[in-house]
Amino acid sequence: MCGIVGLFLKDKSLEPKLGQLLSDMLVTMTDRGPDSAGIAIYGGAADGKGKLTVQSANPAKDFDGLAEALEGAIGVKPAVTVKSTHAVLEVPANKLAEARAAIAALRPAIRVMGAGESVEIYKETGLPKDVVARFGVEAMSGSHGIGHTRMATESAVTTLGAHPFSTGADQCLVHNGSLSNHNNLRRELKREGMTFETENDSEVAAAYLTAEMAKGKDLGEALTGALDDLDGFFTFVVGTKSGFGVVRDPIACKPAVMAETDQYVAFGSEYRALVGLPGIETARVWEPEPATVYFWDHEKAA
Repeated sequence: MCGIVGLFLKDKSLEPKLGQLLSDMLVTMTDRGPDSAGIAIYGGAADGKGKLTVQSANPAKDFDGLAEALEGAIGVKPAVTVKSTHAVLEVPANKLAEARAAIAALRPAIRVMGAGESVEIYKETGLPKDVVARFGVEAMSGSHGIGHTRMATESAVTTLGAHPFSTGADQCLVHNGSLSNHNNLRRELKREGMTFETENDSEVAAAYLTAEMAKGKDLGEALTGALDDLDGFFTFVVGTKSGFGVVRDPIACKPAVMAETDQYVAFGSEYRALVGLPGIETARVWEPEPATVYFWDHEKAA
């Protein structure tokens, strides 16, 4: 089951509304997967700055004094913005890896949801309406984002098991489907140096794309490779710092619909997720073809 949404804005005037539009799209998909939900928002990148989105089951304890503890470990005091069970830490971009390692050592109960210059990822168990309200997603601005509401089939209902999955800087993935070769692929990726937080098959798909892009491929090329290397049923919507991609497996049994106007490209598991978007009445609307990569990139369009 599961419900997926994505929105890639071409028109900068819509960026202040990204969180609201994406939240409405995701809430509409609630009945496709009510056990957990998550959203990735791309926006607010500052030159030379990086962001870590972190989560704790005990935020009052784990976030208290975190900035000071990290200052002692990495020599720079991060700006910390707490949002319920999550916090966004801003540090110099060249300190991201060091900060992540320090968090693991200083506060091992904290989990990193995402890292990079642009992305913020918020996910928890519960209904989409409660998750987006908890983190104030509707007020967020940005250039593009993806979201997911989950009906668990492959692993437990936990925060870490919720989507999006992020396995590389400014990269994340949401998935509707089930992979059949994820165990073998996980072992291969571990040999290449990838690490995993869960046993979820969708995390393997995210890690595969990260590994392929680390070899120099862009998102579109990595998604093309996934058609040969991943077995099973899947619809993926993927975000990078400047890009947005969609691909379905060759059988394409999982529902999907897309819409494009001069202002945006949108994805939903069902058309009803798109009906609230501006100008949807005159949008080009289509069902993405099987085994076909759809890929947009702000940097290539500039």
